[in-house]
Order: sequence, then structure tokens, then C-alpha cells
Amino acid sequence: MLYQIYETQRSLMEPFADFALAASKLYSNPSSPFRKTPLAQRMSAGYDLLHRLGKDYEKPEFGIQTVPVNGVDVAIHERVEINKSFCELRRFKRFSDDPKTLEKLKTQPVVLIVAPLSGHYATLLRDTVRSMLSDHKVYITDWKNARLVPLSEGEFHLDDYVNYVQEFIRHLQSVYGNCHVVSVCQPTVPVLAAVSLMASRGENTPLSMTMMGGPIDARKSPTAVNNLANERSFEWFENNVIYRVPANFPGSGRRVYPGFMQHAGFVAMNPDRHAVNHYDYFKNLIKGDDNSTEAHRKFYDEYNAVLDMDADYYLETIHTVFQDFKLVKGTWDVRSPEGKLERVRPQDITQGALLTIEGELDDISGAGQTRAAHDLCSGLSGKEQRHLEAKGAGHYGIFSGRRWREEVYPQVRAFILQHQPAQTRATVVSAEPAAAAASTEPRAAAAKAKEPARPVAAPAVASPAPSEAKAVKTVARKAAAPTPRPAKPAAKAVVAVAAPAPAAVKPAKPVKATKPAAVAAAPAQGSSPATRWVTPLTGAVDQPVAAAAPVTVAPKAASAPAPAAAAPATPEASATTSATVVTAAPAAAAALAPVQAKRTPPSKAS
Repeated sequence: MLYQIYETQRSLMEPFADFALAASKLYSNPSSPFRKTPLAQRMSAGYDLLHRLGKDYEKPEFGIQTVPVNGVDVAIHERVEINKSFCELRRFKRFSDDPKTLEKLKTQPVVLIVAPLSGHYATLLRDTVRSMLSDHKVYITDWKNARLVPLSEGEFHLDDYVNYVQEFIRHLQSVYGNCHVVSVCQPTVPVLAAVSLMASRGENTPLSMTMMGGPIDARKSPTAVNNLANERSFEWFENNVIYRVPANFPGSGRRVYPGFMQHAGFVAMNPDRHAVNHYDYFKNLIKGDDNSTEAHRKFYDEYNAVLDMDADYYLETIHTVFQDFKLVKGTWDVRSPEGKLERVRPQDITQGALLTIEGELDDISGAGQTRAAHDLCSGLSGKEQRHLEAKGAGHYGIFSGRRWREEVYPQVRAFILQHQPAQTRATVVSAEPAAAAASTEPRAAAAKAKEPARPVAAPAVASPAPSEAKAVKTVARKAAAPTPRPAKPAAKAVVAVAAPAPAAVKPAKPVKATKPAAVAAAPAQGSSPATRWVTPLTGAVDQPVAAAAPVTVAPKAASAPAPAAAAPATPEASATTSATVVTAAPAAAAALAPVQAKRTPPSKAS
């Protein structure tokens, strides 16, 4: 009944709100005679404020048209990738005509941002999305208003939320091979459950998880939100805050937790602050401070736009997260789409990395609630777990505003880049040296193969002895062949050419080159110790880690050392990639020349 009363009141107020807007323009328009009357500015400001207090706020748009990438503006096209009954997986596709920018876009990490389903729309994370688009391929969960979902689509439970997240992660893995996950506030709990279930089944898990201001363990530093959930019983919530959608909406008859009640709860937490903000808006209208008034409008257009949540999802969240604490107690069972109950076991997560972020002044998720995820993910090594506390930041400050852009986001960007596969990061860096080697070395190898055997002191590639002439010709033919050869045979050919026997009766046996020094599989982490909950250093991993130089062994019984063919140095971060650089011999480089010449131009979208 309360929902019907609210809708009736809103319908009655709507014409008065429109009249207030018209009156405000009447007193502020320069061509209007009322503009010159006494107190015109105050009248206009008062009507404008009345309009904003009485109007209905609809879902806003993301409105991200362009973002800068390395100083170049990149166009953004927003589209729906997957459309579910209660959620859309929305992609922000980037376009550019600049070749260097295209190469940069294609190698950037893929990030799934899981937006909260707690009363506001996903557009609340607009600032988060805009910042991350400069350095990542971004997808976001855009939750639907439950009052717009027909009853024929069925109910929506907390288990469905977990299953949605798993489906979205699998989709990105099928397209890109891997992804990173960022969850803000409420979804930290279902995201951790989704990744835990994937790990328990032996599936590939995200490369990293970033959890920001979420109630992983709501028992720590309880806030007003936590106290309300503990002071009231499950039956109280079911009987007092759950209502059916009125008949004038597509979801008529659906049981929901209305968005206007959630909004009233948000305002009730800080009523004085909101009253001061609106009074300041009134004074700025009188003074003509357009910048301040526009900032106020943008914030409250987002803050006042709320959605309804399905009753089953809301009540199960209250019961699971804030009353029984099933996640931290290890008693949470999630029903899969096939109907099978599966126990959530965060300790089964052994791959990837975890970054938790909390705001020092957060009044919604208290200190230590998000950090508790590290204790649950005991299967991750200490060096893969980090924690960051944003000094002076409230709940919204850790994902939007100046502190997010200047303090929090650089840490998140560095953390994601640190756990991005090394092959992707080194592709752009090593492309130009590889192309240069492929274009110059085939002609040099062919010329050296035609030279007669004569004693030369310390040649670049020494003349072979008669017994090795056949081997040299074979190498020359391989160098001219258009078909690329595998790396392993090419490595053997390099050893044979690099081990000459000048002026000797018996050719010296070539010595096998030792393996290059192994490079740590994980990139360097600056000066951060390998312990849990370490605050990452800003920009510590903004650049790829340089690989160790390969070791060259001179052949035995050689009168003068013959230097091996130099391979282009590329920054790498794994032993596998480093070994690939060592085996890039003239024969392999010559074989790759036709491939480099026929390289197709890249796509213009990322």
C-alpha cells in the first residue's frame, strides 16, 4: 500500500514541479519583464530549488563520448554485450584512427567492473569507468530496475547474482583469454563467492580481483547500516520494507524493496549535510556561480535516481551478509543454474591476486570489513595480496572524485598492470626491434654463405672448415626459405655457425650455449615486502620489467672469440619470453621476413 501512496504523491507533485521550473525561467530570462523586478534572482532560485526537490529522477546516461589515451582523444561507443533478465553486460568500445594508439589499445588489460545493486544505477560509477577507459578495455554490469521487469521473467535471488558474475567472467575469458575484476561496495561479497566457486571447480579465475569498500565481514567496525540489520529480525524486513509494484509499471505485482525507501535511508544517514548542500545551491544561484550549481545538479541527478530491488535478492542479502555472516563462517551454499548446491570456499582460490581498498572515513562499510577478504583467501601467496587505505576518503571517495583519480586509481592501474601477462605487455615494445632484425639479417646471412673459406681474424661469422661447408650451405638455404621455422631448430643452427674452427686440422666441436639466466615469473614489485596487506607503491609497476641479458659461451679451441649474432633487447618479465629472445638467430629472423612483409593492418577498434 505504501508504494501506491508514494506513486500517488509523486503524480500529484509532478505538475507543481513543472510549474516551479517554468516560474524559475520566467524570473531569470533576460528578455522577461519579471527579470527586472525586485528580488527576481531570489524568486528564480527558490522556484528552481522547489523544482529539484519535487521532480522525478530517471536513470541517467553514462554520457562518455571520448577519453584521452596517450594524449589522443579516443571515441567511445557504448553497447550491450549480454542482455539478461535483470542485468545488462555493457561494453565501452574504443575507436581510433591513430596506428600507435590502436596498438596501445589492443594490448591493454580487460576489466569487468561489477557495479553495486543496492539502490543506485550503475551510472554512479561513471567516474570510475571514465578513468579506467584510458588504460583498459572496460565492461560493466548495468542492473535493471526490478519494477520494469515483468513477472514472467521469474524471481531474482542472491544465487542468481553470483551466477551472473560467473557467466560474465567466462564470456570475457572466451573472448580475450583472461580478465580482471573490480567490484565496488555491495558486489564484493557475490564476486568473491563467484570466483571461489570457479576455483573449486578447477576453472580459470580472473588474473586479479580489486575489492573496494565492501562488507566482506560486516562484524568488524559496524556502521549504522550494519546495526540496523542486526537490530531488526528477518521477518521485520520482510513485513515492513517489501511491497508490490503498482499497476502502472511493467513489473506490476512483483515484490520489491522500493528504491525510494533506500534513498530515504541514505538521506537519513546524513540529513544535515544534504540540507546544507541544498542551501548552498540556493545561494550559488543568487550569486550566479554557474560552476558550483552545475556540480550540484550533476551529483544529485545521480544520487536521487534510484531503482527497485527484487525482494528475494534483498532479503537474502540481509540474511546472508549482515545477519548470519555465512561467507566468513564458511556456511554459504549457492545454487548453480543446474540446481546443484555448492559450498563457497574462498580458500580454494590459488591463482590471481587480491587488492582491497577502504576509505578512512567510510560510514557505510567500516574499517576492516573489506580487508577481511585476505584472511578468507588463504590459498593466495602473501605477495599476491595487497591492501590500501585511502586517507581522508569517505565511501564515495574511493571510486569517484578527486581522491579516486589522484590517489586510488593510480594504485589500481599499477596493480592490474603488474598482474597482466608479460607477453601482452612486451608485444608493442618488441615489435620494432624484431622487424628490424627480420629485414637486415637475411641478406647478411646469404652474403656470408657465398664467401670462400679464408682465414680472417675474429670475423662476425667465421668461415667454416671444409668439413662444415655442407652445414653452412644448409643454413644459407634455410635463411632464404620463405616458410618460417620453429624456434628450436633455429637455435641449433645458430650454435653450428657460431662455433668455427679456423686454421685447424680437425674442426672444434661446438659447445652448447648455456640457458639464459632465469627471470622471475612475476614482475618486480618495487620495494614492497612479500607479506600480506601491503600498500602498493604508486607507479611501482608502470613500466615492464627488463629481462636479464642472455649468457654467451665462447667455443673451445678457437683462436679468436667469435661473437654471437646480437638479438634485439626487449623488456620482458618471464623466463619463457627471455628464452625466445636468445633463439632469435639470423636463420629464424630470415624465416620471419616474409611474414613481417605480409603483415595485415590492425583493426581500428579496441
